[in-house]
Parts: sequence; structure tokens; C-alpha cells
Amino acid sequence: MKKPIAWVMDTTGFVTEEFKAHPDVYIVPLNIHFGTEEYIDDGVHLTNDELYRRIKEASEFPKTSQPSAGKFAELYDKLKEEYECAIAVHASAKLSGTIASSTAGAEMSEFKVYAIDSLALSYGLSGLIERGLKLQEQGLEAEEIAQRLEKETANFRNYILIGNLTQLYKGGRMSGAQYYLGSLLQIKPIVQLTSEGELQPIDKVRSHKKAIQYLINHAKKDYEEFGIRHFQIMHGHVMKEAESLKQEVLKEMPDAEILIGDLSSSLAVHAGEGTLAFQWRRDAL
Repeated sequence: MKKPIAWVMDTTGFVTEEFKAHPDVYIVPLNIHFGTEEYIDDGVHLTNDELYRRIKEASEFPKTSQPSAGKFAELYDKLKEEYECAIAVHASAKLSGTIASSTAGAEMSEFKVYAIDSLALSYGLSGLIERGLKLQEQGLEAEEIAQRLEKETANFRNYILIGNLTQLYKGGRMSGAQYYLGSLLQIKPIVQLTSEGELQPIDKVRSHKKAIQYLINHAKKDYEEFGIRHFQIMHGHVMKEAESLKQEVLKEMPDAEILIGDLSSSLAVHAGEGTLAFQWRRDAL
């Protein structure tokens, strides 16, 4: 007898230890390119420490690419022998072609896959997998779970403090004049994944201290208005700063539960070392 649901995610999400150990969760890695060299974003072929070292030393900015439709088809061919269907949660389609590859792979394999655009990255993606697993434990069928998860994407909140202007500049995401002025004035850009899954700048803050308070103020608003208690801090190779942010949050929201995690390598390529992302959802199961 086949198992009901296989769960599929890509490595733009935060891959927890629970996901790695879960028998029904399958993780499809993106690829990272340094010129002609290609690495799999699995934390083994290229560790985070090695990634950030390579970025600093690279003359050419690294790139990422989504898994091919063929790679997904290969996975789905295996899964359809064991499962009735799959629920695949992927990075925002506005930022990655991964969900398109996943859908094409499902069609090639002729396997029923509910592909969900998380409209997010990092824990915004992973949180949907966690919620889906809980809904499955409650006895819901795959189609209803997928419908609920699609609705829940609208409740994701995130504020991202870009930590490395140099990396944004090297990656072509900031002009030379912007880089010069930003460095001179010590401007801290804050960006956000919108409800449409687009990455947009929303503010500029003059100091790191003010930027941290900016993140906390937005979280505290939802803490007080919506009773939010679960938050996530994702960081780009700055664990001490992430821990410091956690302690500052707890000063103002002492009963908050805060998870800290690394940005995946495929996100670190774009976000840069020193980035802090503060995330939560307004809803609760």
C-alpha cells in the first residue's frame, strides 16, 4: 500500500534537522556556479564557511540555477512507486524558476504533484512544510492541505537587513554611486518579500542600531495586535549578530519563541554576508 503524501522542497528554504531526518521529506538542491565550477547546494560540497570565503575572493560574482525539470522527473519517478502524490513547496516564482521545473518534472513523470508557490524564501518556505505536516497528522487529504497552504502564504511577514553593500554592488544590484553614498553615509538598506513574492526595498536606516530597532518595532506591532509569539531570525554567517538580535527582541517580548538559522548557500550568494532576516506569520494552526 502506498503512503499518502511525499513532501518536496528546494534549498532556498531553511532545511531543518527535522526535515533531513523525516522519511517523507525530500530536498532538491539548487546549483551554485563560480565561473565554470558548479557546486550542489547541499552544505557538503560547499560549506557556508567555504562559500563566503569564495565570494570574497571571487573576481566574477557567483550565480545560482534551479534544478532541471529532468532532475525533478527523476525524483518523481521514484516517489510515484511509494506515494499516492506529492506536495512540493518552492521559492517565489518571481525570484526563481524552481517551481516551473518542478511542475514540468511532474508532467514528465505523470505523477500527481501539488506545487505551491510559497511567495517567500528561507523559513517562509519551510514553515509551510511544517504546517502541512501538522495538517496531515490531523487527517486532512492532500488537496485540502495544498489549498490551505496556498492561502497561508498571505500571512508571511519579513524584514531583511542587508549586511554587505559590497556584495550587492559586485552582484550588479547596486550602482557605483549608490554603493559610494551608502558606504559613506553608513546606510542600512531594508528589503522585504512582498505579498506577491517580489523582493523590494522598503526603507533605508542610517545606523545598525536603528536598523535593529526597526525590525523589532515591526515584530512588536504584530506581537501586540495579533498575539504572535513565534519568530525566526535567518542570518548570513553572523551568528553573534543573530543572537544579539534575539536578546534585544526578548527584552521587549519576553515570552517570544525565536528560532535562529543560517541562510542557505543559494540565498547567501545573493543576500550577502552579514544579512539578517526577521520573519514570522500572523496566523496559527
